[in-house]
Amino acid sequence: MTVFHFFNCAILTFGPHAVYYSATPLSEYDTLGTSVKAALVYLGTALVKLVCLATFLKVSDNDGFDPYQELLKALIGFIDVAGLYFALTQLTHRNISQNHKFQAVGLGWAFADSVLHRLAPLWVGARGLEFTWDYILQGLEANANLVLSISLAALGSLMWLRKNKPKTLIPIIYACAGIVATMPSITSYLRRGLGWHFPEVVGFEIFTSLVMAFISWQLFSACQRPSA
Repeated sequence: MTVFHFFNCAILTFGPHAVYYSATPLSEYDTLGTSVKAALVYLGTALVKLVCLATFLKVSDNDGFDPYQELLKALIGFIDVAGLYFALTQLTHRNISQNHKFQAVGLGWAFADSVLHRLAPLWVGARGLEFTWDYILQGLEANANLVLSISLAALGSLMWLRKNKPKTLIPIIYACAGIVATMPSITSYLRRGLGWHFPEVVGFEIFTSLVMAFISWQLFSACQRPSA
């Protein structure tokens, strides 16, 4: 039963990444190398973030919400944006379109995040003797993160690679990218500042990811239309 629960949670956590790759044109254009490169960039940015967090953040005695600490975390979190910029603009990619490039980068980014933050807790906890919903919720959270990562990659693609985008959409693109980039701080405030429980936070992440995906898709479609 414990092994069965572990495999169920693992499939829920990591399966959607494989499904997304095989069910979209990414597999047809052989973009796996791009996703692997993006995953390696994510691991590099995660190491830099870890060093910055250990250097600048103090260890708190309580689990309460500290605005100064959270603001510092949010600023350090923008290292992810810098890493995503590098993955989208500086890495050498195969001859793939901008549409496939941001999806491959976002997919690799989300998969690396899931492996780094969820594989070890899943391996240790989901094989326990007691059933718990925490790891199922963790898998749902990984799915929301997949959608948010691809949305952020799409917005980054519009910011840094799309030159002829309508000027009226530029503030909206940057605002949406800022919201997605600060999602860890937003969820931290909900959990520590407002006292939300884990299921409520996951529900908020799923809802926000769907909304941001829809907005990103609309913005990307609008930027692809020929200007009048």
